[in-house]
Amino acid sequence: MPETLLPEFGPWVICAVTVFFGTLVQRLSGAGYGMFAAPVMALVAPEWVPGTVLLVGFVIGSGAMLNTRGSVQWKDLPPGFAGRILGAGIAAYIATAVVGTDALAIIVGFIVLFAVVLTLLGLSFPITTGSLFVAGAVGGIMGTLTGIGAPPMAILYSKVETRRSAATQNAFYGFGTLVAIIALSIAGVLTLAQVAFAATLAPLVPIALWVSKPLAVRFERGAIRPWALGLATCSALALLWRSF
Repeated sequence: MPETLLPEFGPWVICAVTVFFGTLVQRLSGAGYGMFAAPVMALVAPEWVPGTVLLVGFVIGSGAMLNTRGSVQWKDLPPGFAGRILGAGIAAYIATAVVGTDALAIIVGFIVLFAVVLTLLGLSFPITTGSLFVAGAVGGIMGTLTGIGAPPMAILYSKVETRRSAATQNAFYGFGTLVAIIALSIAGVLTLAQVAFAATLAPLVPIALWVSKPLAVRFERGAIRPWALGLATCSALALLWRSF
């Protein structure tokens, strides 16, 4: 557990900027905050991961979903939610062994790279009850351990109209982070310091969501995502370099 509730000012500023831009990416594309924020926070404030990433992620996912709730495909949510609960339970058990150790940084780095590769492959699968459950479960494991749970669901929605895709993914992300927070709390690895740090970063979320509104039309075709993927990759490689 961190000796203080908050990181020093420099790391805090870096994390704040990361949250702001991660929120923009998440709101505009339905995915990206975790891939961007998790490796950066693991680099500059490792003792506050993954709890802070998830707590802020819940605020982002919920806020983004509320902004676009009219476009959510509600019928898709139950099987994805069920899978997410299963995945979070499995990950919480793993988390008791790796949170607070150097292994977590390595896991974060490799999951970010894995998520980037999945995104770049452009895979496509039909959206069915089974595929939603599997994507939810895999995302639940990834997301609970690192805060990066969006890519499996993003693959399913890669061919869906952009607004519906982003809105539904944000609904999955908001629910998934809530389940992950509960699972980590039950496992005893969510700390007061992580909650306090998240509380100082959360006010940036509504500001970023407000800024994103005029950008939504311009970037709804996903033009912002390559930049986010590039930054996420660089952060993950730097994290792995330091860890090894």
